Amino acid sequence: MLWWQWMIGGAALLALEMFAIDTQFYLVFLGVSAALVGLAGLLGIDMAVWLQWSVFCILSLVLMVTIRKHIYRIMQSGVEGFRETLAGETINVAVDLAPGAETRLDYRGTKWTARNTGESAIGGGSRAKVVKVDGLTLHIESDQL
Repeated sequence: MLWWQWMIGGAALLALEMFAIDTQFYLVFLGVSAALVGLAGLLGIDMAVWLQWSVFCILSLVLMVTIRKHIYRIMQSGVEGFRETLAGETINVAVDLAPGAETRLDYRGTKWTARNTGESAIGGGSRAKVVKVDGLTLHIESDQL
């Protein structure tokens, strides 16, 4: 491939990560790797197509494995009050919820399935405590003393 094709591909991957995907930092490393392969071609380093693709794959994997967790750690350390889990949070439950029953509710801008894992019913309009989070399911119990 020509150097400018790698550069366009890298720019497209970076743009896709920033505008279409929820910034999980996967395509960033692919885009940077494609741009580096393109830059090598621009600087006159002549590589066969198979070698270009090999360098692209190796760079992508190395960058993703070595840098991704470090970037997340930096991003999360700068957030005041960041918590890894919602366990211990208190939420409002709009409907009556018997033990073992489920309902859908909005919490922090996301639709969740809330399952009453406690032994007592949760009354509509009352508060409940999040015990555990399993994917998009909140395991909740009554917050009544």
